[in-house]
Amino acid sequence: MTVLLVMAKAPVPGRVKTRLCPPLDAERAAAVAAAALLDTLDAVGAVPGVTPVLAYAGPLDRAVRGAKIRAALAGWTLLPQRGRDLGDRLAAAHADAGRAFPDRPVLQLGMDTPQVDADLLGAAVARLAGTDAVLGPAADGGWWALGLRDPARAAVLRAVPMSTPVTGRSTRAALAGRGLRVDALPELADVDEWPTAVAVAAAAPAGRFAAAVREIEAGPAGRLAGTPWDIAGRPAPVAARVGGAAR
Repeated sequence: MTVLLVMAKAPVPGRVKTRLCPPLDAERAAAVAAAALLDTLDAVGAVPGVTPVLAYAGPLDRAVRGAKIRAALAGWTLLPQRGRDLGDRLAAAHADAGRAFPDRPVLQLGMDTPQVDADLLGAAVARLAGTDAVLGPAADGGWWALGLRDPARAAVLRAVPMSTPVTGRSTRAALAGRGLRVDALPELADVDEWPTAVAVAAAAPAGRFAAAVREIEAGPAGRLAGTPWDIAGRPAPVAARVGGAAR
C-alpha cells in the first residue's frame, strides 16, 4: 500500500502564497491556498488503496478554512515538518513517512497543483510500482511530485538546490546518480503567481480552487489578470501547461 504524502503549509494570511501578492492581498492569497489544499486532499482521498499522510508546517488552527481542512484530514496521519530548508524538510518528510509505514513506497506532492485528480495520482502510484522512482516535472523547471520505492533515498534532496529553473533536472540527476531508475510523470504548472492561478482555474474549473479564483476575479476590483498567461508572462493557450498529458 503506497503512502501518498502531501507537503503543505497551513494557509495562514501572510505566511503562504506570498508570491500572489500583488495583485492579491494576504487574506485572499491564503484563501486561494486553502482552496488548493482542500482540492489536493480531496484528490488524495479519492485514490483507492493508499495511505494518506500530511506533513504540515504552521498552525492549522489559525488557517483560513481551518475547520474544513481539519474535517478533510479525518483518518489521515499528520506529521510536523522538520528541517532547516526545503530540501531538508522534503527529505525528512519522506524519512518520517517511511518510519511510520515501513517497507512502503512513498509518493509525495505539494499543495501547489490543485488540478491533480485521483486518476492522475492513481496512475502515478501504478507507475511507481514498476520502477525505483517517479518524478513529475513542473513547468517552471521544478517538480510537483516525487515517488520513491525506498523513501530513504530522498536524502539526496538535501544536496539539490530548490526553487530554481533547474531543480527538476538536478533532482532527476541526483536520483539517477545513485543508480535509481526514474520514470517521468506528466508535466504540470505549480500555482505560484496569479496568472498561473487563472490558467489552472480555467483548465480545471470544477474544484474549490477554481471557485476561489473566480470569486476574486468577480469582486469589486474586477479581473486581476486578464487573459491566462504562460509562466513567462505571455498570453498563451494554457491546456498543455496546466494539465500535462493528463488533461
